[in-house]
Amino acid sequence: MEEHKSHSYILKISVITVSTTRTRENDETGKVIIDIIKNHGHIIKFYDTVKDDIYEIRKKFFEFIEESDVVILNGGTGISKFDLTPEAVSPFLKIIPGFGELFRYISYTEIGTSAMMSRAMAGSYRDRMVFLLPGSPNACKLAMEKIIMPELNHVHYELIK
Repeated sequence: MEEHKSHSYILKISVITVSTTRTRENDETGKVIIDIIKNHGHIIKFYDTVKDDIYEIRKKFFEFIEESDVVILNGGTGISKFDLTPEAVSPFLKIIPGFGELFRYISYTEIGTSAMMSRAMAGSYRDRMVFLLPGSPNACKLAMEKIIMPELNHVHYELIK
């Protein structure tokens, strides 16, 4: 078990915020994610915001993924008619169901049954990791600190070995 914690990489991570209202200037959630990434010694390769549109999301995803080790998308993972991030990206991923399950469980312990409305997920694309997170700064902080950062080096090792 400790062996997988021994891997240490400086990863190139890109962040995409999906929102009809947020811009780079007022994107609190993107800033939370970026701060956590930097605090863990990783590199922000790209960062941008896109509207809730399947084709815009896909375009930015494919623009960023080729030069990144990890892409984190936030926003658009709820259940409203405007939430399209999973539809945009999941057809291209090898889904890791445990991430969404674990995220919803940890969220449930903090916010209760409304955690069931999250469609947060993770998967791999070729040898790169992809995370789809909610647009809430608190939800992203929880996912980043309790799940993603503790396992990121191990996940990367598994994908590249």
